[in-house]
Amino acid sequence: MTFILRSAYGFALALAAPVTSASELGYDAYIDSAKRIKCMYGYVTAKTGNFDAARQIFEDCIARWNDVYLMIWLAQMHESGSGVPVDLNKAAALMERGANQPDDTSYVSLARYHWGTALAEGRGVKKDWQTARRWLLRASEGGQSEADEYLMRMDLSAETKPPTDYNNKRAP
Repeated sequence: MTFILRSAYGFALALAAPVTSASELGYDAYIDSAKRIKCMYGYVTAKTGNFDAARQIFEDCIARWNDVYLMIWLAQMHESGSGVPVDLNKAAALMERGANQPDDTSYVSLARYHWGTALAEGRGVKKDWQTARRWLLRASEGGQSEADEYLMRMDLSAETKPPTDYNNKRAP
């Protein structure tokens, strides 16, 4: 009998509890949150196509916690025009910021790879193969196998071009 009374009491409490609104369950509820978990919800928000909410979450997480993973995501949104106007300069600035982080976590290495490719291709920045090579080597040292492949393609491409010296003049 005690169990039945306790169960009935628990059921009554559950009925009396406030109902969570649908807006509290949506990703928009995390835009103004001060909790770090919101950064994970930003990723999910972008994957569901709510790019405006994702952008706001990404920007806040980057400002509050210098989140490199979200720097990469936001940069890719700016490169592709997903929910924001295409802006290769902003994309490159975010990749550079991520690449310049002092640690060697995998996301920093990934940002170094993307920064190196932006430099190699001149996406949002002036093309600079020498600097691109340095960043790609750092990304490779950090475990980014894509950097190894990109460096090999750069080397093959360089073999088909006439040699140049550091002043961009043709070598003798």
